Amino acid sequence: MITVRVSSKYQVVIPKEIRQKMKLKPGQKLQIFQSGDRIEFLPLKDIKDARGILKGMNTDIERNGN
Repeated sequence: MITVRVSSKYQVVIPKEIRQKMKLKPGQKLQIFQSGDRIEFLPLKDIKDARGILKGMNTDIERNGN
C-alpha cells in the first residue's frame, strides 16, 4: 500500500508508480468523487483517445419510412 501526505495547501502528489500505470500526463484533468470515507480520482480522457474504438461495429440498421 502506498501512502501520501496532504500538504498545508491541501495538495497530494500522485506517486510515480501510479502515474506511470495510469499513463497520467501533466495538466490532465481528473474528476474527484467522495463516497463515505473514500476519495476516488477518475482521469478524464481526451475525445481524441476514443478514435477507432467503434471500428468493426455493425452499422446496418433498419429504418422506418424512406
